[in-house]
Amino acid sequence: MSLAAVAVLNLDAVQHNLAKVRSCAPTAKIMAVIKANGYGHGMLRIAKALQNVDAFAVARVDEGIRLRKAGFTNRIAVLDGFACAEELDELLCYQLESVVHSLTQLDIFANTKSLKPSPQREGWVRADPTVWLKIDTGMNRLGFKPADFKAAYQRLSQCPIIKQPINLMTHFANADDINDGKTLKQISLFNETVTGFSGERSLANSAGILAWKQSLSDWVRPGVMLYGISPFPDSIGAQLGLKPVMALHSRLIAVKSIEVGDTVGYGGSWICEKPTTLGVVAIGYGDGYPRYAKVGTPVLVNGQRVSLIGRVSMDMITVDLGIQTDAKHGDPVTLWGEDLPVEEVAQWSDTIPYTLVCGVTQRVQLVEK
Repeated sequence: MSLAAVAVLNLDAVQHNLAKVRSCAPTAKIMAVIKANGYGHGMLRIAKALQNVDAFAVARVDEGIRLRKAGFTNRIAVLDGFACAEELDELLCYQLESVVHSLTQLDIFANTKSLKPSPQREGWVRADPTVWLKIDTGMNRLGFKPADFKAAYQRLSQCPIIKQPINLMTHFANADDINDGKTLKQISLFNETVTGFSGERSLANSAGILAWKQSLSDWVRPGVMLYGISPFPDSIGAQLGLKPVMALHSRLIAVKSIEVGDTVGYGGSWICEKPTTLGVVAIGYGDGYPRYAKVGTPVLVNGQRVSLIGRVSMDMITVDLGIQTDAKHGDPVTLWGEDLPVEEVAQWSDTIPYTLVCGVTQRVQLVEK
């Protein structure tokens, strides 16, 4: 029996969550966001589970190349686009689609005629790209301001290697707050900016799909909801009809009794106020468990809730076993999963669930349920 931490992945839940996307946006094409190693779930594994979507979205060119080398033939959009002529060449060779968001990219496209033809790569023939022109409607991160959109669109329209028409997208800043009117302003600004221009549209992320029906267009880009996680800070995935894909497990490696006045962990920040049965769990921030999880953060031991005590260390956490005085070495522990939402653990840690699932480290084995 291994005492190492393991993340168990329920790929049936991925299909369930995809069905939820389809029910919310029945007429839209789906671009499944699988960047950051599939939000920590394993990019290739998640891509295989989602092969019937219309396209994948990744953040970087190398992620798209990895998918191509693994044999995936789906359309793949690179959300960060390309940073230099060499990356554009790779993008063309592997038939990846680029988001275009900067003048630098427009200049590189304008100079592509000077690039030397590239050889065939892993069966892929260098081809003219589909591009997604990004409009900054208020995120103030990537994209062209509405005032600069027309000029950027015209430059791309005049580029002979780019497939026409050009696709159009934006990204929401506050869609996770259903009481914030900024999302409606972004939708309105996007629609005003692109009126009269051809090309398919994409606005909705997970929060948009679930809460902002006005954002549904030709394409939707579900991300965190595919993994069963709520994009909203005041809810969990189950309340939205989603099923969690990842469950993080470990085991007890020690059980001991401590007395009044005993301290636990680095710094002795937790002081025992009554005789307590303490459990030591083989997981820590070296595995991706949040370093700043507070005392009281729930943990499941033998399927029952107990509370974190003391500081999280690199390889271990400690819990108050409460009435589980018969708990023993090797007993199962769940850090998050179906019976303990990752959203709840994130709240106790003053973070968001994205950081938890993306932060699971390489020493945690990922296994399919």
